[in-house]
Amino acid sequence: MTLPNGAIYLDHAATTPVDPRVIERMLPYFSERFGNPSSVYGLGRLSLAAIDEAHELVARSLGCRPTEIVFTGGGSEADNLAIKGVAYAQRRRGNHIITSAIEHHAVLHTCQRLEREGYRVTYLPVDTYGQVDPADVAAAITDETALVTIMFANNEVGTIQPIAEIGRICRERRVPFHCDAVQAGGAMELNVVSLNVDMLSLSAHKFYGPKGVGVLYIRQGTRIQPQILGGSQERNRRAGTENVPGIVGAAYALDLATRQRDSETPRLMALRDRLIEGVLTIPRARLTGHPTRRLPNSASFVIEGVEGESMLLNLDLVGIAASSGSACTSGDIEPSHVLTAMGYSASEARGSLRLTLGHSNDEEDIQTTLQRLPEIVERLRGLATRPALR
Repeated sequence: MTLPNGAIYLDHAATTPVDPRVIERMLPYFSERFGNPSSVYGLGRLSLAAIDEAHELVARSLGCRPTEIVFTGGGSEADNLAIKGVAYAQRRRGNHIITSAIEHHAVLHTCQRLEREGYRVTYLPVDTYGQVDPADVAAAITDETALVTIMFANNEVGTIQPIAEIGRICRERRVPFHCDAVQAGGAMELNVVSLNVDMLSLSAHKFYGPKGVGVLYIRQGTRIQPQILGGSQERNRRAGTENVPGIVGAAYALDLATRQRDSETPRLMALRDRLIEGVLTIPRARLTGHPTRRLPNSASFVIEGVEGESMLLNLDLVGIAASSGSACTSGDIEPSHVLTAMGYSASEARGSLRLTLGHSNDEEDIQTTLQRLPEIVERLRGLATRPALR
């Protein structure tokens, strides 16, 4: 995407622009259709009808019932509701939770909070590509396991996990299985039946919808305690007056992304592969994540001899917006927990670069990036080896 100042936007894993068609669909619910969905008069019923339609649209994309969809205030809230909600509801069964070492902090911090409350958490390792071994999940499950939570695709390196196989193991052992699919939303097929998930989290701003709106699929029959109390909204699972414009926008954005996926995926993969090929011509640059089982728009690297933050600042100066990893930890001086879990040293992890593509990126964006990035790396390496003035 070309920004107003002419910059090239290569950080779609952090957030995406709202699709103009989505904005158009949302606009009436900010103004003439502003009614509270809990009101009995006509204006309220219009809002309630819009929310019902949104449930149906999301259910169509996920292959589930509309009654199994809960709208939240974002992906992080959806993760919190799934993990804490099931952990508390399953307390009599046991206090053991299984997750991976490379989860988003919305999952990791929630699990750590539960540890402080007396729960026991197993953090599974990953291989050098960032993949969880389903056999490790099977070996970790005990009679006291209340929940397994594994992400669909990693937000930093793009690696896709064997979710359907992990879900099958959990189903056989009768353990609830939650999948944080925030980064995969709109990019991958998310049929909850074939994935064998009991819960699945999404965030609208990752697929050209509005910020501050999330989705949680909860399979019928899954025991879960609501985490926000004060009303009967979302079938008593998430209290609070509904964000009608956001819900309408989130559902329509997911519907558009689902319908466009078959045509957009091969285009993004071609651009991604061209980008990877070009970046790897830089000396001491390495691809991170799985070489093939990765998100179609995601290219991530470690580039030795340079700091990721310096690369980002210099890319910004030449009009390229990129990231060194998770947007939620930008500015953090600690090395990426994802890369260190994959076996990279702290110094290697600090040279990380994430380039993620979207609808408006084209071949010219790739060519410009592949021209500018090697120049920046060479200049920064030269500065790093220059003798200090005395």
